[in-house]
Amino acid sequence: MSASENTPGPRPYLVHVAPDGDITFPATAVCRLADGLYIVVSALTRSRLYHRIKREASPGAALLVAPLAEAPKFKGMSRGALAFTREIWPPA
Repeated sequence: MSASENTPGPRPYLVHVAPDGDITFPATAVCRLADGLYIVVSALTRSRLYHRIKREASPGAALLVAPLAEAPKFKGMSRGALAFTREIWPPA
């Protein structure tokens, strides 16, 4: 098995960081759902993604990084959020 076969592909994470700052996410795609709330598609593990964001966030900022196994249900999020999630999780 080659090293590339052991590398996971990009996966979606729900990320909350507050206060919402100027963060460059290490990701292949990012969708801002609301202030401080994002879906981030990254090949990094949850731990590596968390620590990369933590280094860029304001000291003491609240931070949550959680993997998403399926599309979240939501209402009233930013324009384009539904289209973004449908690209990741096509409707059945």
